[in-house]
Amino acid sequence: MTPQLQQAIKLLQLSTLDLQQEIQQALDSNPLLELAEDEYESEAQKPDGLDQDLASGDGSMERLERGEREERDGSAAAEDWQSNTLPDELPVDTQWDDLLPSSSAPASQQGDDAFEGDFDTRNNARDSLQDQLLWQLNLTRLSDTDRVIAMAIIDATDANGRLQTSVDDLHDALAPELDIDLEEIVAVLHCLQQFEPAGVCTRDLQECLLVQLQQLPADTPCLEQARLMISRHMAQLGNGDYKQIMRRMRLSEVQLRAVLDLIRTLDPNPGQGFGEDTTEYVVPDVFVSKRNGRWLVELNPDIAPKLRINDSYASMIRRADSSADNTFLKDNLQEARWFLKSLHSRNETLMKVASKIVEHQRNFLELGEEAMKPLVLHDIAEAIDMHESTISRATTRKYMHTPRGIFELKYFFSSHVSTTEGGEASSTAIKALIRKLVSAENPRKPLSDSKVATLLEEQGLQVARRTVAKYREILMIPPSNERKRLV
Repeated sequence: MTPQLQQAIKLLQLSTLDLQQEIQQALDSNPLLELAEDEYESEAQKPDGLDQDLASGDGSMERLERGEREERDGSAAAEDWQSNTLPDELPVDTQWDDLLPSSSAPASQQGDDAFEGDFDTRNNARDSLQDQLLWQLNLTRLSDTDRVIAMAIIDATDANGRLQTSVDDLHDALAPELDIDLEEIVAVLHCLQQFEPAGVCTRDLQECLLVQLQQLPADTPCLEQARLMISRHMAQLGNGDYKQIMRRMRLSEVQLRAVLDLIRTLDPNPGQGFGEDTTEYVVPDVFVSKRNGRWLVELNPDIAPKLRINDSYASMIRRADSSADNTFLKDNLQEARWFLKSLHSRNETLMKVASKIVEHQRNFLELGEEAMKPLVLHDIAEAIDMHESTISRATTRKYMHTPRGIFELKYFFSSHVSTTEGGEASSTAIKALIRKLVSAENPRKPLSDSKVATLLEEQGLQVARRTVAKYREILMIPPSNERKRLV
């Protein structure tokens, strides 16, 4: 592959964030590239040569090709350059003193307004669960030995708040140095279990829930029944065997429902609320909207800055000059043109792929997931006369903004399932139907996988029971015995 083709492929598979970094790197390394600062510059004011909107896909390739012909003919600003060498120093209007801060400049503010505009800096990083536990440990009066034990327990606690090692293993690891008994480790463990959030440093789910119940007020309704249910009937509770629980605990259906409501307020993973909270934002590459009854596809103009060739440096290139300075400018001019061509090709390919996807999945935009049609990469590749690998690169980490939400382009591709009429249905539509059937089921008698397959067959979809089970697991829907609930 030629260097130009390699660069075009590289830019095509980049996400929006990576593309912006690549553009910034090109601007930093190539003096012939510059930002088109005045985006509203009229056509009469634009310099001859390259269109400044090529990088955004808004311009045509005519000026780019004309610039290449001028370079080959040696007529690109050759008459305007008379000197044989570049000047040693170029004139500038700014002195170093204007750029460097004064020695008497005030120190940066450290108050609340220091980062007033930097919201992400102030709100991005959060303390981990271990940091919170260590902070509470520093406020607790413990002996030096107990403090060492507590720090070992905290180190062995994972991000969910669960202790990942047994008390015996902790004793075996600490006893040779501290000369301690097993009961002392248990005592420190019980002390740490009173820290916030409730339920940390527990060894299993049962102990986690019991610790949280112990910290509730004594007058909490159904508190004793909840403790008894978790202590003695944890296995039946996990399996949803409520009839056996009602019989053994001698509870009515109303009482059982009240106890379950209390248990559902507990947190099985109390440590998940801590740790670094990094908010990831998705910038759509394509906008899809409906205007006058037609679906329109538009590229996001803000995903990449508009670029153009720097006319000042381009005018310095001289014909038939092999000096180092002239060769440097020629090489960078050629690289700049390749880069602009690659950006234009990327946006052009992305536009073609997105348009064909919208054309194929118009029913999804109109009706929702249940109307999704089966689609594979080969279908789009054949429609726009490109290779499947190119379509794969163009749809990876690229997002489309639609009236139904923001979706990755790969979301619109799915396998097919045969129908009773000999047609095909998208697996995405099958999943949506399964979710709809489960959400409308009777909680007392949830639908089994076989029953769901039968209901789908009644709608003309031939789906095997094992396929229903696979899709249900993908949708994170528990099996019917775990979905069984009391009314």
